[in-house]
Amino acid sequence: MLNASDFKALVSGRRRGLGPRLLRGVLRAAEVPYTLAVKRRNRRFDRGHVAEHRLEVPVISVGNLTLGGTGKTPMVAWLARWFEEQNVRVALVSRGYGTAAGAPNDEALELAQQLPNVPHFQDRARVVAARLAIERTQSQLILLDDGFQHRHLARDLDIVLLDALEPFGFDHVFPRGTLREPPAGLHRAQVVALSRADALNAEQRAAIRRRVAHYAPAALWIEIEHAPRGWRSSTGVDRSLDFLAGERIAAFCGLGTPEGFWHTLACTGVEIADRREYPDHFAYQAEDLQRLAAWAEEQGVGALVCTHKDLVKIGNESLGKTPLWALSVGIEISRGRSDLEALLRPLVRPTDS
Repeated sequence: MLNASDFKALVSGRRRGLGPRLLRGVLRAAEVPYTLAVKRRNRRFDRGHVAEHRLEVPVISVGNLTLGGTGKTPMVAWLARWFEEQNVRVALVSRGYGTAAGAPNDEALELAQQLPNVPHFQDRARVVAARLAIERTQSQLILLDDGFQHRHLARDLDIVLLDALEPFGFDHVFPRGTLREPPAGLHRAQVVALSRADALNAEQRAAIRRRVAHYAPAALWIEIEHAPRGWRSSTGVDRSLDFLAGERIAAFCGLGTPEGFWHTLACTGVEIADRREYPDHFAYQAEDLQRLAAWAEEQGVGALVCTHKDLVKIGNESLGKTPLWALSVGIEISRGRSDLEALLRPLVRPTDS
């Protein structure tokens, strides 16, 4: 089975030769019925043939156009903190990918550490989860995590993130590419955010913005930079970036878009001896952790480094004799912040207290 990087090497065309070419042809054939099904579903919602359920409180969706990570979790956290500062009771709602029934998934565990006062409801039926959040916590605003394609729940603001390293899914819908739906779906968005914008120069960013404007001319364009903040242990101990600066480390992650993590990690001043990738929402078992510990010993590194999303699932301070640290990442809205806040303010309904 291909990991995320191998799959992207295939669908991007970087893998050459007869075999990869034939496999891309097979994936292209499978893309056609999938795309038709997605378009048909969207038309049914657009024409009102399928009902959208509107809640008594505002709903903001943060979503993707592509499979894999685009930095939704940091954006959700930023929004939750912004509304908390306005004295608005916020609840998070998500599907809960990659988890056993009734248990929080890795993203929920990560957000729980970052936002301890914000309740998080996970359910495949997100309308049910949102109504439960309002009933149980008197939430005044719902943040719908990964909700762009989940159209049963009406929303007051649709924010779509595009990863600067892979904005349009290699111009193919899954499985031939990584698009969840054709780019024309951006017409539903009120805000399009380019995450990891600092990975591109001004000309490259402008080219993506022009393409977005073709599909969503009225959408607000914002740019986001992902910045490393420091290191965190499984016990909640935080260290500054200087703590591992110059250290020889081995790094691993279980993400849909590992390139973003590697890009941010490269800005921390560590020396990366080797790295490993696992599938998104990977459930680490005891034997996986033993292999990672042995790998770290073989590399002779001073630390193992992963994402916060991986750390909350592993829960160890070290693997074998090697300390384990997660890279803490925050975002800065480098372009369009004031315009975004102007869209958020009308959704503020302060508490009585």
